[in-house]
Amino acid sequence: MNAEALDPMARLLAERACERLVIEFVHRLDLGDPGSVADLFTRAGTWEWPAGDRRIAGHEALRSYFGDRPADRLSRRVCTNILVTVTSAETARATTYFTTYRVDGYREGLVPPRPPVQVGHYEDTFRKVDDTWLLTTRTLFLSFAGPTERLAGPGRS
Repeated sequence: MNAEALDPMARLLAERACERLVIEFVHRLDLGDPGSVADLFTRAGTWEWPAGDRRIAGHEALRSYFGDRPADRLSRRVCTNILVTVTSAETARATTYFTTYRVDGYREGLVPPRPPVQVGHYEDTFRKVDDTWLLTTRTLFLSFAGPTERLAGPGRS
């Protein structure tokens, strides 16, 4: 079955499921258990960052990579312009713009505003496995990037 033959409701449900994965990914990185983002990928799923020449493949490697983030990292990602294209009953792709705010050395309290450390977009592919949509690939493309600042004291610079 090709994408044109999909029932409009099935297409809408697929689009929403994929959009939710995009949002769940950043939610887990910022507010949850970063290593658990591996569960959002297929078994052989990959995360790539071509400009950084990084490619992480498979659940265990993804769990280790994302789980090794510094425990004192405070980050917030803002995702927008999520455009999901359903390509078949079991596949889809998406492009999402993102902005990342991040500091290391965070302990508590409010951090004065800072400029974002990254602005770019993700290009994702998805596959439906046993009635569940999962990421197959996530590729990160940066347009703007800078270093992650380390705070000088608890919750402040």
